[in-house]
Amino acid sequence: MSEAILYEMRGPVALITINRPESRNAINAAVRAGLHEAWRRFEADAAARVAILTGAGDKAFCAGMDLKEASATGLTIPQRGFIPTLGDSVQVSKPTIAAVNGLAVAGGWLFAQMCDLCIAAEHASFAITEARVGRGTPWAAPLLHMLPQRVMMELLLTGEPMSAARLHQLGYVNHVVPVAQLIERSLELASRIAANAPLTVRAARALVYAATETGRTAALREGDRLFKPVYLSEDAQEGPRAFAEKRAPVWKGR
Repeated sequence: MSEAILYEMRGPVALITINRPESRNAINAAVRAGLHEAWRRFEADAAARVAILTGAGDKAFCAGMDLKEASATGLTIPQRGFIPTLGDSVQVSKPTIAAVNGLAVAGGWLFAQMCDLCIAAEHASFAITEARVGRGTPWAAPLLHMLPQRVMMELLLTGEPMSAARLHQLGYVNHVVPVAQLIERSLELASRIAANAPLTVRAARALVYAATETGRTAALREGDRLFKPVYLSEDAQEGPRAFAEKRAPVWKGR
């Protein structure tokens, strides 16, 4: 991995850190390349069950695009994949957690949004500031499934920040903790997920996203399709057997 992105395994959990604290972990070419590599590595590693994305230091998770670099290169419309975005230009099938250790602005909001779960430090704040610098937010479309419409409008039109506490009230942030406990709490949540049956976890994650794109009946049928191989797996027999034998299940992922 590049110095701009750190990748570390903590048991079954991949800890991915944006490592530009001197620039508030802003997204430059090195960060983009490093994140593309990190997500490929995570998806390819069968031992990695969950990933946590965070930023170095305690001031900023990510301050968004490096505007000095964007100005120097005359960036206009970013090509699809310019920013490694989970669920769009980058596909992973395993759970991801954003551990927001400070400011999450613009592309930093995007990085928190694209992860499946979000844990934030008490002092963290979130903002979509593109209206202030004349840039675009096409990536914000999924927010309508995550926040009320008028809250989304306020964020996009004003560029004003919202606190982690407010976004927790709105259901956008799962947990708010002291910054000193952020990684520990994120690892704890990730470990609980990683201990569950991996096929069920992946199918459940896929079901949530499928349900946001289809109507009720179509989502139910998609659920049937997603969970059929889970029901037919060895793990589906191992779980009840382990319960009956009063022992921890040994998941094989098949």
